Amino acid sequence: MDRIDAMKVFVAALDEGSLAGASRRTGRSAAAVSRAIAFLEAHVGVPLLHRTTRSIKLSEAGERYAASCRKVLAELEEADRTAAGERSVPRGTLTISTTVFVGVEILRPIVDAFVDEYPTVNVRLHLLERPVNLVEEGMDLALRIYPLADSTLVARHVGEARRVVVASPRYLATHPRIVEPADLGKQQIIAMTHNGTDSWSFPPLEGSAVPRTVVFTPRLAVNNVRAVVESAVDGHGVARLLSYHVAPEIKAGKLQVVLADAEPTPLPVNIIAPQGRLSVPKVRAFVDFALPRLRTRFACLSKDAETTPEAAIPPRRGRVSVD
Repeated sequence: MDRIDAMKVFVAALDEGSLAGASRRTGRSAAAVSRAIAFLEAHVGVPLLHRTTRSIKLSEAGERYAASCRKVLAELEEADRTAAGERSVPRGTLTISTTVFVGVEILRPIVDAFVDEYPTVNVRLHLLERPVNLVEEGMDLALRIYPLADSTLVARHVGEARRVVVASPRYLATHPRIVEPADLGKQQIIAMTHNGTDSWSFPPLEGSAVPRTVVFTPRLAVNNVRAVVESAVDGHGVARLLSYHVAPEIKAGKLQVVLADAEPTPLPVNIIAPQGRLSVPKVRAFVDFALPRLRTRFACLSKDAETTPEAAIPPRRGRVSVD
């Protein structure tokens, strides 16, 4: 059996999520798909997939091998296009993953403009509030906001995102002053369910190696960024979000940053791709198109989220309950 052909079947199975899906996509029988996978496993000498009756999952060796297969196939595709004189003609379907907020508020307008610019490229934008394995789930690109640890991925830096604690001027004027992280124990907390619903951690004080952890019972815990922002703007408590979540509200004076001197190191924002994918014309075209626009957008959001001067907080006039 031809190894390149077997690699194509293997990658099709990963993209479709099942051997049956690979059978439909490649027009081969289920037995032929199984033989192709078995051929590769015999060739490399280790299992590549864990199979169940309904799905497949990459083994640890399979993850590394899948990345290599995608790289080899992408390079072959590029070689074919170059030989055919189509190097500069992006075409096909581009799959991109990011979070819901970033996808809707930041990335979608750029994707819309890209689709208008490149009529031969279709885009599938997956907005997911969970980690995505780009290789296993067949994604071309992702926009991510955290340090890159996976050596099988390549990254293009877009900007940074601060982790900020915010509240409305109205709330701050009617509740105990927040000077250090420990003061949050006296506040009404609005928590994001995937950012910690019972504690927040802050960098240690100078001379210490122990992070400062504040434990709390949130008055409100919710899994949607926009809901947290609106509740904070309406004066119902203190929230911790990424700076781009609240940049417009900070710029408009609707929210105030507190504990700016206790913020953790900003998180990097990157466009990431499996190794080899950036050489594919449709992927390269999108990265070239989106990168300067994303850098400009995140730079503007960073400026908008700069800490509001303490003087902007109205003086306290006695506690008003917002329960």
